[in-house]
Amino acid sequence: MASNGSARGPVRVEDLYSLEEYHRARPEFRARVLAHKKNRQVAVGPNATLYFEDRLTMQYQVQEMLRIERIFEAEAIAEELEAYNPLIPDGTNLKATFMLEFTDVEQRKEKLAELSGVEASLFAQVADGDRIACIADEDLDRTSEDKTSAVHFVRFEFSAGQIEALKGGAPLTFLIDHPAYSQQSDLTPEQHAALVADFD
Repeated sequence: MASNGSARGPVRVEDLYSLEEYHRARPEFRARVLAHKKNRQVAVGPNATLYFEDRLTMQYQVQEMLRIERIFEAEAIAEELEAYNPLIPDGTNLKATFMLEFTDVEQRKEKLAELSGVEASLFAQVADGDRIACIADEDLDRTSEDKTSAVHFVRFEFSAGQIEALKGGAPLTFLIDHPAYSQQSDLTPEQHAALVADFD
């Protein structure tokens, strides 16, 4: 039986439902995760969204992969955990899937070419402090000279002072400062509370 585990730390094998257990638990578990995710996605303008990950979202991702692929072998389960656990924040950072979203296929190809290097133009900012550059796609090569990927994995590292300020209610802004796309998003109180909880 899956346990809730701690709010932080990696998802362990013993935290997971078996395939049979997950089949029964999935409707309720999925509804809980989707409600949890609601305040963890931040649109930065019309075509870029940050989907902030945590232990629960990663457990859900692993459970869905095991379900879809019908994985039950211990070694294969361990491989899934190894792939997804690095996306869980560890108390000093926020981690997100950064997606560039264009519904039209031709427009997507054109825009991804225009947005080459956009991940290097993505920042967080606490109140009116210095911009915090994201660290993107560690161990992955997702951008070429002529285009960017539609999906990036990013993290933002915060100092102890910045974390203390955020816990005290300081505003948090995410912004993209790219020649082809300049947008920013100030968090709602609900988004702020959801993300600041990642530092606990």
